[in-house]
Amino acid sequence: MKVRDEINKTSGFINLELLAKKVVEGFISGMHKSPFHGFSSEFAEHKVYNQGESTRHIDWKLYAKTDKLFTKQYEEETNLRCHLIIDNSSSMHYPKVKEYHLNSLNKISFSVLGAACLMQILKKQRDAVGLSIYSDRYEYYSPEKGSERHHQMLLHQLNQVLVKEKAPKNTKTYEILHQIAEKVHRRSLIFLFTDMFQSSQEAEALFEALRHLTYNKHEVVLFHTFDSQTEINFDFTNSPTRFVDVETGEHINLYADNVKESYQKAVRTYFEDLRLQCVRYRIKYVKADIQQLFDQILTTYMVERQKFK
Repeated sequence: MKVRDEINKTSGFINLELLAKKVVEGFISGMHKSPFHGFSSEFAEHKVYNQGESTRHIDWKLYAKTDKLFTKQYEEETNLRCHLIIDNSSSMHYPKVKEYHLNSLNKISFSVLGAACLMQILKKQRDAVGLSIYSDRYEYYSPEKGSERHHQMLLHQLNQVLVKEKAPKNTKTYEILHQIAEKVHRRSLIFLFTDMFQSSQEAEALFEALRHLTYNKHEVVLFHTFDSQTEINFDFTNSPTRFVDVETGEHINLYADNVKESYQKAVRTYFEDLRLQCVRYRIKYVKADIQQLFDQILTTYMVERQKFK
């Protein structure tokens, strides 16, 4: 996807809706090579054909390609409830960017635009969407609705996340997730955008909170948001460098090249541990590298949408 339009700022706001439409349109136009062939503003999804069902909506072209029977479902047949959760902690505002555009995003702008893109698809399919935003406190909550007024209200809240400056603060994600789990009662598809920054002592509590989200048959997708360019493959120079914790302000001085091997090994281990823990708790784990734009986010939605029955 080669969309490179800048996110224009007008009176302090960012035109998320316009950019989300362009990203989604670019994604959908490339789907002719995928198993989701045929997606449009009317067509919602394929589902596996079960013996005894009406054959009226069987997709025979897809059968010719896959030798499997699928039926088409349309917008009026869908009944999805989706809740988007965005970690707005200080670490998500890394790295610092002077102006947002698609080849210069930080973790929070990637998450906000990813959420706006998901909202755009949900709007096309007339599905209900809710939103939670948190940092060191529960900043915003809205239940799942499908109206245009509601859609615009959520876009406004997402804009506010990018406009407001973020002061360094500690975040206890697990406390907020428990609160969200208590609010989302009806079965929903839940997408969480977070960089998963927490102390080792809080790791178990965090996964207990994620497990709480899976109650009531919710399907939970964790978009583990990170920047491979500045957090994994950064320049390990042999000059003294100060590394500062963006949430606590604590710092350490060292020669980065002296710890390169051990650091990258620790990161690989951390990512694998997260994946295994998600498998354990039946949570969909997705690496969301902000350098890779949004195809991974939208493809994950399409796959999970098919499974959500």
